[in-house]
Amino acid sequence: MKIIGLTGGIGSGKTTVLELFKELRCATYVADIEAKKLMSSNAKLISNIKQLLGDEAYINGDLNRNYIAKIVFNNKEKLTALNALVHPAVREDFKNFVKKSKSEIIIYEAAILFESGSDTLCNYIITVVTDINERIDRIIKRDSVTKQQVLERMQHQLNDEDKIEKADFVINNSNFFNTKTQVNTIYKILLKLS
Repeated sequence: MKIIGLTGGIGSGKTTVLELFKELRCATYVADIEAKKLMSSNAKLISNIKQLLGDEAYINGDLNRNYIAKIVFNNKEKLTALNALVHPAVREDFKNFVKKSKSEIIIYEAAILFESGSDTLCNYIITVVTDINERIDRIIKRDSVTKQQVLERMQHQLNDEDKIEKADFVINNSNFFNTKTQVNTIYKILLKLS
């Protein structure tokens, strides 16, 4: 079994690449989605988040994402503290996922793979890159946010150059056909690697 870290900046197209690997029958784990599930279901984590950010972090038991984003993307200390609560829970959840999986290749998708230290869980790393203006446009359309909000989120991620330097593979996701070809090529290489 090989664990492949899949990362890239916000709006780079990690989800598209992940879906292509899923079509090749790779097991997939999306850290951001699983983190949100844990933040909504893990009683200890919920208690710790309320202690850190206040009761407003939840509305009628539901995660108040806008409130949390407004705080942590404008306060580095709060973001670091929140990550220190959430990342260990996600890592533990992922280890359980790996134990249950029978797939030869598991793709672990995380926007902040290196920043969270989760790259140490992976045998190989793939970084997805796309033109920054295209990334900004995608996020504005996807999340109905302003350009300024996108830029604030980007400030908390490593830049593409750093991610490329740390990656074993790089996928340029500016054209779907080319992206699919790159995924197929990397998949075949991964099968041959020990």
